[in-house]
Amino acid sequence: MRLFVGLDFPWEVRERLALLCGGVPGARWTPPENFHLTLRFIGEVPPSRAEEIDAALLALRGRGFDLVLKGVGTFAKGEQENTLWVGVERTPALEALQAKVETALQRAGCPPERRRFFPHVTLARLRDPAQGKLAAFVQSHNLFRSASIPIRHFALFSSRLGKEAAVYVPEVEYALDERA
Repeated sequence: MRLFVGLDFPWEVRERLALLCGGVPGARWTPPENFHLTLRFIGEVPPSRAEEIDAALLALRGRGFDLVLKGVGTFAKGEQENTLWVGVERTPALEALQAKVETALQRAGCPPERRRFFPHVTLARLRDPAQGKLAAFVQSHNLFRSASIPIRHFALFSSRLGKEAAVYVPEVEYALDERA
């Protein structure tokens, strides 16, 4: 199984993000049902490891919090931009949850994550994008800001690669304490 831990969004948030998608030739836009925030990518694991991961995440305790999506930007590999994203306002509660997830996964036998946590929601994968259109998109949406999004659970997702896009399925949801 190919797994990751993340935050799911209500449909209203997904619909608002979907309204941003378009106008950049060379962009493969994320389907609205796939919008999420990855707390930790795990990768391919055997079923026995998935059970250990589930048990470790089930033992995790954390409080619910509110999240705000803010701004847009790109990631690049070398000189070439390859991802268009919406940023996530960093908060102590989000950072604490991500750190707890990382610790739980390491206890379950997953190797430590080497990349720095940069919270974002992927809008599109880019392949040789029209640079002028991409720059105009980023400039025209850099003040994007969502309403406050209540986060009351996180999930263990499976990821199945498809022809058009991956299919993300929340396999298990883990409740966060309601006291924010």
